[in-house]
Amino acid sequence: MKIGIDARMFGPETGIGRYTENLIRNLELVDRKNEYVIFLSPEKFSAYVPAAKNFTRVIAKSRWYSFREQIEMPRLINQAKVNLMHFSHFNVPLLCSAPFVVSIHDLILLDFPTARATTMGPLFYWLKYKIAYPLVIRNAVSRAKTIITMAKYTKERIVEVFKINPEKIKIIYEGVADSVRQTAYDTPPKKITKSFLLCVGNAYPHKNLEGLVDAFLDLKNPSPTLPLGKGEGLSSPFAKGDRGGFDYQLVLVGKEDYFYRRLKDYIKFKNDPNTADIILYGFAPDAELAVLYKKAALYVFPSFMEGFGLPPLEAMAHGLPVVSSNASCLSEILGNAALYFDPKNSVEMLSAMKRGLTDESLRAELRERGFRQIKTYSWRQCAEETLEVYNFV
Repeated sequence: MKIGIDARMFGPETGIGRYTENLIRNLELVDRKNEYVIFLSPEKFSAYVPAAKNFTRVIAKSRWYSFREQIEMPRLINQAKVNLMHFSHFNVPLLCSAPFVVSIHDLILLDFPTARATTMGPLFYWLKYKIAYPLVIRNAVSRAKTIITMAKYTKERIVEVFKINPEKIKIIYEGVADSVRQTAYDTPPKKITKSFLLCVGNAYPHKNLEGLVDAFLDLKNPSPTLPLGKGEGLSSPFAKGDRGGFDYQLVLVGKEDYFYRRLKDYIKFKNDPNTADIILYGFAPDAELAVLYKKAALYVFPSFMEGFGLPPLEAMAHGLPVVSSNASCLSEILGNAALYFDPKNSVEMLSAMKRGLTDESLRAELRERGFRQIKTYSWRQCAEETLEVYNFV
């Protein structure tokens, strides 16, 4: 077969981009028979150089979620004469005539609708998210030969919402990239001068970073009932003198965009001197990200909703204890290797953070459980199971 893959999101900046990149690189290892046409945006074209002769590249200039992709992508797909197309996201063009499979990572836009998740005005938000999005995703779900999703939770939601045969949906877990586990660095760069809590990802509203900021400031502020304990990292985790709080920094890693700038405004609005210890790190390449995982004292994942939850698994690969939201698929993916809290309950989040920092026996147990949990996930296995889907179609 000649198989096309929509890789316009290729790269480590987003979860879907990581999925797309690792899937393609591992398909190069496991499939030397089928031909592949990889559709890349102009800015991603140089980021992917095929390592196998049966993989070729095509530039696709239209951005995802745009009207232009509805016209250009079907034309490029027809020109490439693919037998099967794999869309790595739900945005399948309505006019695509080629048979296709689609990866649907989550239903966040349906389950967590909010005008705060867009830079558009109210009218454009209504047109895009109330009309265009439901139309496009329903088209993808109904016409796909197979739907690939990354968690049982998402599969059940797709069946519930769209009333389709569950046998049409294949759960294929993601993996943990070896590149994230390797680093030549040893010291966290930029403004990290203390032990720190870490969170990696974008700042979309469903990520609940504002809730994490609030909990962190509560952690920093004095309390007569704070538990004592021994921390790890670059300096003593407890404040000196009469402050009484936990002397940590909070490092938020993610590409600067409208949503991170809005989070920055929220932090400034708090008017709390402890916000000086909140670091908006920006995007971190894998080598930097690895050292952040390696040096952090605790990974906190406060999300209201996820389709998989790759960053906490990457944290576990470095032996970093994880405290996580118990929402959506996270308990399914992280298993017993995380300490959970209700993301809507700030007291629970704060309590989990305190315990994750001070309970040394729990920290050791979470590390060991984390190492066992990540063995469940392999990008090579993801590619092999995806290839089975292609061959079955």
